[in-house]
Amino acid sequence: MNLQQKKDNSFLATEPLGKLLLKLSLPTVTAQIINMLYNIVDRIYIGHIPENGALALTGVGVCMPLIMIVSAFAALVGNGGAPRASIFMGKGDKESAERTLGNCFTTQIIVSLLLTIILFTGNRSFLMAFGASENTIPYAVAYMNIYSLGTIFVQLTLGMNAFITAQGFARTGMLSVLVGAASNIILDPVFIFVFHMGVRGAALATIISQALSCAWVLNFLTGKKSYLKIRRCNMKLQKNIILPSLALGLSTFIMQASESIISVCFNSSLLKYGGDLAVGAMTILTSAMQFAMLPLQGLGQGAQPIISYNFGAGQTKRVKDSFKLLLKIDLSYSTFMWLLVMLFPAGFASIFTSDQALLTFTAHALRIYMASILLFGIQMACQMTFTSIGNAKASIIVAVTRKFILLLPLIYIMPHIFTADQTSAVYMAEPIADFLAICFTSILFRFEFKKALAR
Repeated sequence: MNLQQKKDNSFLATEPLGKLLLKLSLPTVTAQIINMLYNIVDRIYIGHIPENGALALTGVGVCMPLIMIVSAFAALVGNGGAPRASIFMGKGDKESAERTLGNCFTTQIIVSLLLTIILFTGNRSFLMAFGASENTIPYAVAYMNIYSLGTIFVQLTLGMNAFITAQGFARTGMLSVLVGAASNIILDPVFIFVFHMGVRGAALATIISQALSCAWVLNFLTGKKSYLKIRRCNMKLQKNIILPSLALGLSTFIMQASESIISVCFNSSLLKYGGDLAVGAMTILTSAMQFAMLPLQGLGQGAQPIISYNFGAGQTKRVKDSFKLLLKIDLSYSTFMWLLVMLFPAGFASIFTSDQALLTFTAHALRIYMASILLFGIQMACQMTFTSIGNAKASIIVAVTRKFILLLPLIYIMPHIFTADQTSAVYMAEPIADFLAICFTSILFRFEFKKALAR
């Protein structure tokens, strides 16, 4: 790649697709895996706290809906604005691309401040509603009181990093996440075990690490290497810039925010049928699902600049070929993950807990909960492509169908159908909803993708 290509991003339209997708996806997949370590490393250390590790792990697990909400708002702004910035770059409209970046930066600051106030003042009420019991609420509140103070760092790191990747600087985007994750892995055991801070130490390590990542991201987007820069003149909100960005990011927001709502529904239902043990298992199941899904999101983020730029440039064949390549890789990965989970469920569970009762229970539940990830590569490839070509409507329809129309009702319906084992029936809601959603998404994509390319 020569200097001029680096400067104007035309390499997204000229380099061989296989080489380009590898170059952009490898850092984004790595970034997703590293980003996952923020929460998973916390849970690994917390689950091994002497004497009360199982209860502490369950308490932090109940915090996950609130943490997901914070990430969802970052995705609403960043994952909506970044593809539009790529499309503008494909059209040669750098001015509109930078206005999109500036407007999204302002919006994320506003959202961060509002979320911090809400989470800090009302987290106990939320946590009790989300499935915390009298045994686990002290751990959940202790964690969230500290975590909520770092909301602005989480928002800006996740949201603004999307604009780094959207320009084709996937390696820099990966390093942004690596800075924080490496810090978190080092600080976690120090605060948790050396300073005996328990779950408070895990939360403190996380927000310090996110602050370091945030500083890295903002330094890049205001420096000389970035093609698009955060400029004060572009930070004043404009309806014609920010509203389409939020509309496009709404599907990703629904996907992630609905995870929060779904987590609440799962926890409350599992607490009813299986008690704290079933809720604790759900914390591990969620972590395992993240481990399976986040690399797929990383692949989609790597493909997004390619698809968006070429869609904006009118390169129809290159858009088609990019999707086909993404689909093949996604399906190969989801099949591989399915085999690992089916063959070694206890291995996944043992990463998070040494409690034998929780380990045995989780190993059985994991095979049920993740039964449909075999085909999930289809869902992710289609959904990420919808977002990449700016089809906000289809993205929202797919997200709402999977979570609200299918999964949410099934969580409450399944225990009344399979009354012999109601706890397992709750877990069965996930694979059934996933399978039906994949069928629906495939049909919708077949029609919408053709229409978009024809236009």
